[in-house]
Amino acid sequence: MTGAHTLPAEAVRAAVEASQERLRTLLPALTDDGVREASELPGWTRAHVLSHIEGVALALARQARYALRGELIEPYDGGRPARAAAIEAGAVRAAAALGDAVRAALAEASAAWAAVGPADWARPVKHRDSDLRAALLCWWRELEIHTADARIGHGPRDWPREFCHHLLEHLAPRAPEDLHLVLTATDDALTRRYGDGDAPAVTVGGPLTDLAAWLAGRTPHHPLDCRRSGRTVPPPELLDWP
Repeated sequence: MTGAHTLPAEAVRAAVEASQERLRTLLPALTDDGVREASELPGWTRAHVLSHIEGVALALARQARYALRGELIEPYDGGRPARAAAIEAGAVRAAAALGDAVRAALAEASAAWAAVGPADWARPVKHRDSDLRAALLCWWRELEIHTADARIGHGPRDWPREFCHHLLEHLAPRAPEDLHLVLTATDDALTRRYGDGDAPAVTVGGPLTDLAAWLAGRTPHHPLDCRRSGRTVPPPELLDWP
């Protein structure tokens, strides 16, 4: 298995660009009625999710722009309150205007990340006090997960294999601390173990995309096979997103 910690940053950037292009191809089908329909996120319409994708694309792109100047800047002017207000304001737009805004944000993201050279990935950014590589991975997660949340034609079962591997690595802190959680993909040579090996073991099996969806707090396409001491049990409650 190739984890995101070993996947070259340039390969992550190529995967991100492919994800952006996929979203671009889905935008022309948006309708005014369709963007008012519910997304996978409680209380949010598709327009809310797409407005959020627009905002986070621009926020992380500017992390890259400023890092290349040797400067640090907050992802959002005004912090989380301003971010929330921008999402609400953006969600009232008609489908055409919303699609245009998302396309413009994706273009800015493509340009910003394309400017990052091989020696730049360790440059610091303000976002989570991390570096450009971590910020790019964050954008990958935001882009893939929220494109699925928008319910516009690309769901968790369509997530790329490398992205699922990254999620299973990044979301390890969600595993319950009092269990030995074992995830086994039925369609991929993958077994991941979390937690204390001496704790009670719970095994969760299913397609790779379904395991990644579950660990990300999304609904798997197929029911997962969860067992404890040989008995079928419900999947365990996960901890907060890291």
